[in-house]
Amino acid sequence: MISINNLDELNHFANVLVRHLEPSDLILLNGDLGAGKTTLTQFIGKHLGVKRNINSPTFNIIKSYKGSNLKLHHMDCYRLEDSDEDLGFDEYFQDEGITIIEWSQFIQDLLPKEHLIINIETLSETKRTIKLEAQGTHYLKVKEEVESEFIND
Repeated sequence: MISINNLDELNHFANVLVRHLEPSDLILLNGDLGAGKTTLTQFIGKHLGVKRNINSPTFNIIKSYKGSNLKLHHMDCYRLEDSDEDLGFDEYFQDEGITIIEWSQFIQDLLPKEHLIINIETLSETKRTIKLEAQGTHYLKVKEEVESEFIND
């Protein structure tokens, strides 16, 4: 478990994570409303070289951004609860960009088997804990490398 005490530490976490990501990586962000899922996505985008403002795609469901080397696909599936709509998610999962999904439980059946899950738990207004879960060999390596950098901090 990784302790986050402020936005600077969340930004640092994003920077460490981005250093270990590869094209086509899939990240599922879990956490209550206000936990910091979109803020973390903004920091990840910044470290990928995205210049545009990243905001929640709740009404669009999917927004894509061009980074320095990789695209960032940001999905918010909150509005897809009780929906059978397929918005062509496979195209994004097979793309060379990084895909981040908030509220992924609402499209669970459409997700690739291998992905990284980031669980954000709110402890106070500024403090969070982050727990990483890996599905697949590549993501297990990412999880171990990211966690090892925080154990050594």
